Amino acid sequence: MEVDARGAAPTAAAFPDWRVSPNIHVSPDVYEIENQAIARAGHVRAALRALAPWDGRVLVDLGCGTGFWLPAYLSEPGRAHRVIGVEPDPVLLQRAAARVAGLEDVSVVAGSAEHIPLPDRSADVVHAMFAYFLSPGGDAGLAEVLRVLRPGGSLVVVDNDYRWGQFAGLLAAAATTPPSRKAAEIDAWWRDRGATRHEVRSEWRFAGREDLEAVLSIEFPAEVAGDWLAANPATTGLTYGYVLFRVIRPAR
Repeated sequence: MEVDARGAAPTAAAFPDWRVSPNIHVSPDVYEIENQAIARAGHVRAALRALAPWDGRVLVDLGCGTGFWLPAYLSEPGRAHRVIGVEPDPVLLQRAAARVAGLEDVSVVAGSAEHIPLPDRSADVVHAMFAYFLSPGGDAGLAEVLRVLRPGGSLVVVDNDYRWGQFAGLLAAAATTPPSRKAAEIDAWWRDRGATRHEVRSEWRFAGREDLEAVLSIEFPAEVAGDWLAANPATTGLTYGYVLFRVIRPAR
């Protein structure tokens, strides 16, 4: 397992396009609970597989965080041939490396959207979950992903659906600009770059109320989270919509 191809701890200077994600960087254990809630419903992983099957292929998880999703790509059936997690945050990189220690056919490397330490045409599928680095203004990152993809390979980016679900309502309550405007800008940016758009309606299912409260506390201002929890006193989950954007590298 490779932790850092350069043999040195990654820094902001090494990856100038990297911005710290405060929720997972500050509270990785709570973000783990969030990932568990996403995985428990299972809808987004099923959609990813349907859009770009990874069976027997080389898959890159770009911005893999603590590596939560890496082992799942090696499960049967539909096992990937090789899985590579790319992460710029040194704290999260070490957690990801520890998670996959001892597993075969998986590696974790230091890198960012604009600096992927892989050869040209070396990956079949690239996934990016909640990727601020691949959105309006992210052309350099998109070009780097396309460099790494083989002809016919797929990038699938998972984003929030700002128009549907209880989570979208929370986003609206916390926003300074209308989420519908942001959603329209994101849709247009991907459309102009040849992406197809796919909606997935799902939910976050938590093991208990305490977990739900902890996750909302790292995703939203205290007042927004508190008001929603007070209005939904018995719930242990919430409806959640995803939008997936897929770009296929041309065969030529």
